[in-house]
Amino acid sequence: MQATPTPVGRALGRLGPALGAAGAVLALWSLAAWSGAVAPGLLPTPAETVAALVDSARSGVLATDLSASLARAGQGFALGAVIGGALGFATGYLPRLSAAVTPVVSFLRPIPAIALVPLATAWFGIGESAKRLLIAYAVLLAVWLYVHDGVSRVPVSHLRAARSLGAPLHRRFTEVLLPAAAPALLAALRYGASVALLALVAAELGGADAGLAYRLQVDGQFLRVDRMFAGLLVLGLLGVAADLALAAVGRRFVHWSAS
Repeated sequence: MQATPTPVGRALGRLGPALGAAGAVLALWSLAAWSGAVAPGLLPTPAETVAALVDSARSGVLATDLSASLARAGQGFALGAVIGGALGFATGYLPRLSAAVTPVVSFLRPIPAIALVPLATAWFGIGESAKRLLIAYAVLLAVWLYVHDGVSRVPVSHLRAARSLGAPLHRRFTEVLLPAAAPALLAALRYGASVALLALVAAELGGADAGLAYRLQVDGQFLRVDRMFAGLLVLGLLGVAADLALAAVGRRFVHWSAS
């Protein structure tokens, strides 16, 4: 009889491929740094990057930058997700509204947030409002696409059946439309979180006095490559953490979806 795996064993089994991939990346990174293929001082080793990260944390710079970036990204993400999600549900459910809104959003989607930095700065200055709106703009477009597609794919027969049984509009939304489109909504939020970090970099490069992307720009001016890699590492870890958190929410609240 095969022994039942322990919780630790199951966790290691799930994390095994990810840990193996991370180990391979670290090994290749170390080999590239030690090989001399890149000029000395321009490609730090993983140990040097971690040392720079620890030094930044001890000095308090990391906490200041992380706090500023999380506030901007979080507020911009929330605003963009709420508007993009609501608009996606509306256009996915109402074909006439979709016919009016979809061309406008399709026109805006290829315009990246970084292209709007000069315009946002001219309109709102270099304060926080411009940064949050740029992030919200990018997230809104990303979330709208996923939610609109998910809602429009809900079978019309399900909604007609609920209506024929006398379900009012709010019950058709909460008991039919929302559960059916919930997997697409969670996918939209996961993608929107990564887009928020991308837009954060563009927003902070447009003018800031603190933040992860701002620190990358400052360190780049002084060729502090180890600190630049440390900043990139933090940005990547933030993206992973946000994705894992939203995936956990999906497993908890959208448990009926196999995906």
